[in-house]
Amino acid sequence: MFFKINNYYMKKILFTVIALVITLPLFSQGNFTKGSEYCWNKKFHSKNIFSNAELSPNSPRHSYDVLDYKMNIDIRDCFISPYPHSFTGNLVITFKVDSALNFISLNASNTSLQVNEVGISGVTFSHTSNILKINLDRIYDPGETAQVSINYQHLNVTDNAFYTGGAMVFTDCEPEGARSWFPCWDKPSDKATFELYAKVPANVKLGSNGKLMDSTITGDSLFYHWKTKDPVATYLMVISAKVSYNLDIVYWQKPTRILDSLPIRFYYNSGENPAGIKSIIGNMTSYYTNRFGEQPFEKNGFATLNNQFSWGGMENQTLTSLCPNCWSEGLVAHEYAHQWFGDMITCGTWADIWLNEGFATYCEALWIESTSGYSSYKSEIISDANYYISSNPGRPIYVPAWINVTPPVGELFDYAMTYCKGAAVLHMMRYVMSDSLFFRAFKDYATDTASFKNKTAVTDDYTAKISQSSGMDMTWFIDEWVKQPNHPVYANVYQFANIGGGNWSVGFQARQSQSNTPFHRMPVVLKVTFSSGLDTLIRVDNTSNNQVWFWTFDRQPTAFAFDPNNDIVLKEGTTVSGLVGISANSNEVPGSFALKQNYPNPFNPVTNIRFDVPVKTNVELKIYDVTGKLVSTIVSGIMEQGRYTASFDASAIASGVYYYELRAETENNGLFRDVKKMVVLK
Repeated sequence: MFFKINNYYMKKILFTVIALVITLPLFSQGNFTKGSEYCWNKKFHSKNIFSNAELSPNSPRHSYDVLDYKMNIDIRDCFISPYPHSFTGNLVITFKVDSALNFISLNASNTSLQVNEVGISGVTFSHTSNILKINLDRIYDPGETAQVSINYQHLNVTDNAFYTGGAMVFTDCEPEGARSWFPCWDKPSDKATFELYAKVPANVKLGSNGKLMDSTITGDSLFYHWKTKDPVATYLMVISAKVSYNLDIVYWQKPTRILDSLPIRFYYNSGENPAGIKSIIGNMTSYYTNRFGEQPFEKNGFATLNNQFSWGGMENQTLTSLCPNCWSEGLVAHEYAHQWFGDMITCGTWADIWLNEGFATYCEALWIESTSGYSSYKSEIISDANYYISSNPGRPIYVPAWINVTPPVGELFDYAMTYCKGAAVLHMMRYVMSDSLFFRAFKDYATDTASFKNKTAVTDDYTAKISQSSGMDMTWFIDEWVKQPNHPVYANVYQFANIGGGNWSVGFQARQSQSNTPFHRMPVVLKVTFSSGLDTLIRVDNTSNNQVWFWTFDRQPTAFAFDPNNDIVLKEGTTVSGLVGISANSNEVPGSFALKQNYPNPFNPVTNIRFDVPVKTNVELKIYDVTGKLVSTIVSGIMEQGRYTASFDASAIASGVYYYELRAETENNGLFRDVKKMVVLK
């Protein structure tokens, strides 16, 4: 029996229990507390897949660009027992030519579609191996626009895309099921406007993409006309229809147009009650609008289906499909966010699916933050991160091979990677960039009409946009967290040393010990606790493995914490008291004292100074200006034998020439001293 979750923010089930449940082959809907889990489970069990690259002509780029699909179908008999799957259809495809051609190839399932005739610019056709090749009446040159018409039948077969039964008809297409109920170029990169004319019984309510232009009764039949003003990916084109469907409409006032409102349509089955979602959908629309720009389409809506759609939701453009009675706040928050990320901006290839699902999962957490506060948001993110860490399949989020070859749905919609790690990566991006820059970049991406809004995006496009918007080059971040597999495993060490005169030295070495992924650069926050109670937070940029920092304090430290707020949620490892400075991955020991040239040089604001200490001894590393005035003491105290890298932050000093000096006591009570020059250039 379905357990309806009216209070999405109920106390979470312990993660270990959730992890166990998620890995089971069968689920009951009551086990889900998160919208992303509902969404994932539906897509994970999808059967709409064509994994052979030959079945996706011209992918990812092709010789033409579809501009519009105009469909006229007679599905009246599909609502009448025994609810056949067969219907007749006529399709007109308008396309722009990108390179000279005299034919076009479309995806069209041979199992479920029978093509009878082509027309307009189409003269002859062949339909084999799920490809419909239409020969054109001449050679068309780049820039020209042409049309073909296709008269076809959908056969009386189950195709896992066009569903009938119980006086209901609906479609469900992600990732590549649209080709099963109409010929199309079935890749997310080619979005087109969609116009639907559908004949149904007079007692049927039918929803689809875009705006309802007309509905006309003729005798015992009803003719619907839906039309989009914005382009739609084929996997997001939808029909949801039923005899005696319930329909309620809520209107949301648009902030930019006082006299205009957005209709949000709720189609639902008898016995269901969407009142709770209807009461919050306006606030949810306002929140997402404030974060990402105004709701992008002419209408929106949700439709619960029947038991053939057993799990979760599907974010069809302007009309989301939901499982029966699935009026869960978390599920709606997740699917509604897809209208911005997935529908308005669609992944350009299946390699970029995290731009859909990772974003919607993250937005689900943001909605929790808006209603319940940051700590609840953070709990949601940590839950995502923990699930990823416990279920990590060991591959990157972004798999380049998926650009051309669609993977099995179990890989494409891997919950740990596509949903959970994707959301956690966005949280860490927020941490790296700061709230102000992160949310500005997020909104700039979503409102960029020139490159993204109502278009597609690939991962590198997103990286370039957020880098430009924030003024921070985030290429390194995306490369390590999205394009590299796994996550860092830290084996950090810290040390406290009494250096006399009431002063204490604190040293820290950031070590990553993983072998299954490269070093992951990250800014890290460190917390030093003192006996006086005056705790100190320090933020440093960990740019290389085994990097070392030293600080001097005039009070006694008692405890040390790495990433005390768990901002780097995708990590494992330890931070323990130990010997700072000895390489974590090398047994080499220095044979003599050495002071190396700092790098980078010139620098702004941070540089690294490397030095070797061959024996345990007293060491000082100090910075002076050109007049000989002491600027900073970086190291002062007893140091063990080892190779060290100390970071110097020049944020508080002016541009100019400076000197750094290393002094150390040698074994024979002598003195080692070396001085080098460095340049601060701001």
